[in-house]
Amino acid sequence: MAFRDITGLDETTTLKVASAFGGGMARMREVCGTVSAMAMICGFLVPATDPESNSVKKDNYALMQKFAERFREGKGSIICRELLGLRQGADKPAPSERTPEYYRTRPCAALVGYSARILAEYLDNPASFGEK
Repeated sequence: MAFRDITGLDETTTLKVASAFGGGMARMREVCGTVSAMAMICGFLVPATDPESNSVKKDNYALMQKFAERFREGKGSIICRELLGLRQGADKPAPSERTPEYYRTRPCAALVGYSARILAEYLDNPASFGEK
């Protein structure tokens, strides 16, 4: 939601597109949903819409790899279960009830903020990511 000015998507569409990002993609505990959200924004920053254009895909992939590396450097992993200190991978699809206790035990809101700071840093200073 924080980067809707970049995507041009309305609130409802944004929520629809990102609705399965939680829990490391639908509670499968794989790539953190905030990293997935950075990938979505990366597609708007460096759109790779032509499947034949390897140079644009390369630029898109390179930028996303830089975003992921910044996240990994700061948080130790881009994998949800590792960030949460969980042993198991996929979990039941029913989301946990959002209680005060839930928010006390989950770093997710802070991870959203961290990803947003990475994107904001890139937007403010692409050269800090090796961009021209």
